[in-house]
Amino acid sequence: MTLPAYEVHAFAGTGFAGNPARVCPLERWLDDATLQRIARENALPVTAFFLEGGEPHELRWFTSTVELNLCGHGTLASAAVIFERSRGARDSVAFETRGGTFKLVKDGPLIALDFPVHAAAPCPDRPEALVRALGREPREILRAQNHLAVYESEAEIRAIDPDMELLKTIDGLGVIVTAPGESSDFVSRYFVPKIGLPEDAATGSSHCTLAPYWSARLGKRKLHALQLSRRGGELWCEAFEDRVRISARALIRSEGFVIL
Repeated sequence: MTLPAYEVHAFAGTGFAGNPARVCPLERWLDDATLQRIARENALPVTAFFLEGGEPHELRWFTSTVELNLCGHGTLASAAVIFERSRGARDSVAFETRGGTFKLVKDGPLIALDFPVHAAAPCPDRPEALVRALGREPREILRAQNHLAVYESEAEIRAIDPDMELLKTIDGLGVIVTAPGESSDFVSRYFVPKIGLPEDAATGSSHCTLAPYWSARLGKRKLHALQLSRRGGELWCEAFEDRVRISARALIRSEGFVIL
């Protein structure tokens, strides 16, 4: 069996940046073990599989170790592949996923996706192990699906060198660190060693928490964000009461096949 496979770099407009994803269109679902083995063999942050045919397309995302409930860059990458394969014949696409149904639309050079808000609230107890793992005292720590550690400056975010083994012991999915940006509204990094991603390069789902936090703090709905991983990512966010609109670029970098 031969499967089409595309490598797409999401949340970046140039090569060698953003978050890589492998996207595999399928005529029918393979068994879960096979999907997981393909993702592990790909050795990329995420492999996305979607069913061709009727819409909304069923879409699933796998890291090298687990299936995800929500993945922004895998969704963006899948939309980029569908738009490319349509040869300009369409400018929107809908996906049915474990995390909900999502519609993406072309917005000039960007692709815009609509995700639910994951608002953060203050932690009832201070997670001292988290502070030790990050190695720097944050201004505040909040919690949603991930912990959110807020710092005062972009320089602090760039300097964080976390203890990944200690981060694995923290409850919750992962840890977002953030601060005001120097050339953007805010900056962030995202650590998820529990699922095999010590640092995610560029992340849509983390901005479901970041966008409402910074919208409230800065008093503005539209926000420009930079993710300060080694590869780097750039996103434009618009925060609503219960949704976040995230717009970004996605580049198809290679096309080939997976042979089973």
